[in-house]
Amino acid sequence: MTVNRRRDAPPPKTGNTEAEVLRGFLDYLRTSIATKVETTPEPEVRTAGVPSGTSLLGLLKHLAHVEESIFLGRRTTNWPKTFRCDSTDTVESVVTRYRAAVEQSNAALDGCTDLAAPIPHGAGERPGPSARWALAHMIEETGRHAGHADILRELIDGTTGR
Repeated sequence: MTVNRRRDAPPPKTGNTEAEVLRGFLDYLRTSIATKVETTPEPEVRTAGVPSGTSLLGLLKHLAHVEESIFLGRRTTNWPKTFRCDSTDTVESVVTRYRAAVEQSNAALDGCTDLAAPIPHGAGERPGPSARWALAHMIEETGRHAGHADILRELIDGTTGR
């Protein structure tokens, strides 16, 4: 039996502040899942690997919606639909949307000097969650789906690791 060797990237080196540690781990997870999606060929990247219908491309599309909701205050009314890809969703378009959401999310976080303060969602918008809560939630959400992506990718071509 052939065993694929893991090529894991080590945990990120971060600064020492709470914000630096949280943001460092979130960015590490963000990069891991985006890379896993963009290096998977069509049609496998959009093919459901489990009975729930989950695909690699759908996971990243969902995470773009979550980033936009948590950090930017955009409303999503149908969360299950965010996992589904249609024919207009390409690897390039979904990865581009995800990276844009991450960039905008990081810009919103750059303005947060107090992790206990709410993330600003703009004038007249509902107040955002605290930056601390948002970071902890996004680490959990992204890590959870990165784990799903690890399993789906291994089922596709045996690739393991980050």
